[in-house]
Amino acid sequence: MRPLLAGAAGSRAAAEASGAVPALRRRGGVGAGVPGGRGVSPAALRWLGMAAALVILLADQASKAWILYGLRLPELGSLEVLPVLNLTMVWNRGVTFGLLNGFGSAGPVLLTGVALAVVVALGVWLWRAERPLVAVALGAVAGGAVGNVIDRLRFGAVVDFIHAHAWGWSWYVFNVADAAIVCGVSALVLESLFTRHHPSSGERLARVRDGR
Repeated sequence: MRPLLAGAAGSRAAAEASGAVPALRRRGGVGAGVPGGRGVSPAALRWLGMAAALVILLADQASKAWILYGLRLPELGSLEVLPVLNLTMVWNRGVTFGLLNGFGSAGPVLLTGVALAVVVALGVWLWRAERPLVAVALGAVAGGAVGNVIDRLRFGAVVDFIHAHAWGWSWYVFNVADAAIVCGVSALVLESLFTRHHPSSGERLARVRDGR
């Protein structure tokens, strides 16, 4: 008789526990605000992404203003900062790292249109973002893209000036916006690979609750 009573009590406790999770979600407890149990509201993630975009945009434009009007790098051409790092003035009419640099006079207009379309797509993605890392990465890419668009609209080309090199190896000349774009895209790829194989605790809880 005792085992039967203990089993019934255990079943009631399990049922109460399973019903407590939705109740906690409704009250703003465990995993509230964002699907998957990450505890950050969609609005907060959007603000986080926009803040990241603004920081990158300001850093990019400030660095370019210093290069052009403070340091006057166009007059110097190149300046050694470290044995492996130079500031080298390059007017880039292509995209990141000088790629697609062969569209002639139509290049700035075409690339500006493509970049603006990408920024709109990133904004839609940010609106649906569910993780802080994704929001920051999207903001970094968007901020970098807008920074380079501003250059094309102002000068018809992008201001590149960071030149890394060592032992006969030389990398493309780039800028702060390019670095933000590459880092943001890399973070999105790594985050996607990691979460695909390692679901969050909220996702695991949802799978258990749904019987998957």
